[in-house]
Amino acid sequence: MPHPQLHSPSDIAKAPKWEHPRLSWLQPLVLLAPAGIWLLLLLVLPTLIIFELSLVPNIRPGDLVNPSGLDNYIRIFDPLYLQVVGRSLFFALTSTIICLTLGFPVAYWIAQMAQERWRNLLLIGFVLPLWTSSLLRSYAWITILRPTGLLNSVLSSLSLPTLDVLNSSPAVLIGMSYSLLPYIVLILYAALEKLDKRLLEAAADLGANPIQTFWKVTVPQTLTGITSGSFLVFITAFGDFVNPELLGGASSMTAARLVYNQFLGSTQNWGFGSALSMTIILVVSLAIALLIKFGEATPRQ
Repeated sequence: MPHPQLHSPSDIAKAPKWEHPRLSWLQPLVLLAPAGIWLLLLLVLPTLIIFELSLVPNIRPGDLVNPSGLDNYIRIFDPLYLQVVGRSLFFALTSTIICLTLGFPVAYWIAQMAQERWRNLLLIGFVLPLWTSSLLRSYAWITILRPTGLLNSVLSSLSLPTLDVLNSSPAVLIGMSYSLLPYIVLILYAALEKLDKRLLEAAADLGANPIQTFWKVTVPQTLTGITSGSFLVFITAFGDFVNPELLGGASSMTAARLVYNQFLGSTQNWGFGSALSMTIILVVSLAIALLIKFGEATPRQ
């Protein structure tokens, strides 16, 4: 085996500036510096400030014992606040299930059954709502779901009983699912587009019915897209503020709304609000860690 050619001093001198051995370590630093500074200033530093504030005790007049900063985290386990966090998890999980149930057939039809010339147009149709503000989309649903809105007008014209949906949990789930459905459709489409149709034909030749083919071939081959899309919807829905605030009302208090009340509402308890914020960050970070671990997992052949 020939020995690798050694670089002479003249070759090093003639090398481009960034390929010089003494300066090669600067190249990754220069490339990563803009994004690194951006993340440091707008993500890492604010998170550290929030963590510091979460350890500031809330001393009130008349306290016999000075509280510690950990009391802000202990307070989260109060049944009242646990109910709020649990409601946020319920909205996130339910909207994820709804989006996955509705989005998978749509993505499968676009990727595997629709004509190729129409696929881009159909995808643009699903992405089009994202071009408008989430606030405008929520107000549109208010117009539809309010007692004198479009939904009850249609039901009344059909001599059907009207529904009182606005300011309820179903209204929040409708708004969240509508807002997040395009994301999961795009991710599932990218996964289903790569599905090998020969595997489906082979499963049919071996006697598998459509249901068996779906669970044994389609789902394993698109598991990465299913996992990635589901986690994206869950993470976004868990921290959603607009839909629960506008469509759910006071009865649909979520963790994001509770944090807002602690910082900008009448409570003005920044320590407890920071502890709640760190709890949300922890839940989202755990979801991202699970996504990194299982999202790129390839199914066994």
